[in-house]
Amino acid sequence: MQTSVNKKSERKAAYIFVIPAVILLAVFLIYPALQTVRYAFTDYNIMRPDRIKFCGFNNFAELFGDKDFWIAVKNTLHFTVLVVPFQTILALALALLISSRRGGVSIFRAAYFSPQVTSMVVVAILWTVMYNSNPSSGLLNALLVSLGLEPSGFLSDPKTAMNSIIFMSAWQGAGYQMMIFLAGLQGIPKEQYEAASIDGAGRFKSFLYVTLPGLKNVIQYVVMITVIQAMKLFTQPYVMTKGGPQNATRTLVYYVYEQGFQKRNFGYACAVAAVFFVIVISLSMGMKKIIKAE
Repeated sequence: MQTSVNKKSERKAAYIFVIPAVILLAVFLIYPALQTVRYAFTDYNIMRPDRIKFCGFNNFAELFGDKDFWIAVKNTLHFTVLVVPFQTILALALALLISSRRGGVSIFRAAYFSPQVTSMVVVAILWTVMYNSNPSSGLLNALLVSLGLEPSGFLSDPKTAMNSIIFMSAWQGAGYQMMIFLAGLQGIPKEQYEAASIDGAGRFKSFLYVTLPGLKNVIQYVVMITVIQAMKLFTQPYVMTKGGPQNATRTLVYYVYEQGFQKRNFGYACAVAAVFFVIVISLSMGMKKIIKAE
């Protein structure tokens, strides 16, 4: 009898702790998502909230024929395909570098992780100054000129703008993945390295046959979360390039913002957001199936 009473009290306590989180989830995530789907089928202009008209699939039909939408898709995929392996490899290299150090580990760990805890807006502004095309004020171009090279229009050239954002984003985000890799490295038994050493394996072979297999699940997790984060790229183009030059850095999320809050075409923006949601979910489910198959 006492056991059943304890279970009921524990269940009540669990509900008390869970209900606030459920309410917040419903108000700030589920309800906006449902409203997004609803407005995607309407001709809704923010400046005229009293004139919401149902338009069926007109927004989606217009979207798939929209040249700017496909440019945003291409830029988003370009960013994702390049930044994910670059950031993952950089994070793994930093984790291996720190794990091999005997002294001052906490100092290096804090130094490499500090960009992650810094606001992305602040980081973007700093890198915008560093990327300045004027050698007198741009640190990187000043370095190029000092080496006898021509200054580069990092953010002003359509050919280099997205790659410049990719480099900055990988530098800023690698610290978080580095900490995950560090945790994974600590989970690999030292006996495996000792056995590999006895068999005559050097550092490279130990990394190839012990470290990488031991980090397989960690690498899969890091790649998945990095892909999802990369697909949501917005802050860097907004702060650094405003989607330019020549739409070279306009991403899907930036396009949603541009349509909804600059052009006030809220219904169309919701349609883009709905398609973006389907793309992200499809990528996540596809990666999950590949991982399960392996």
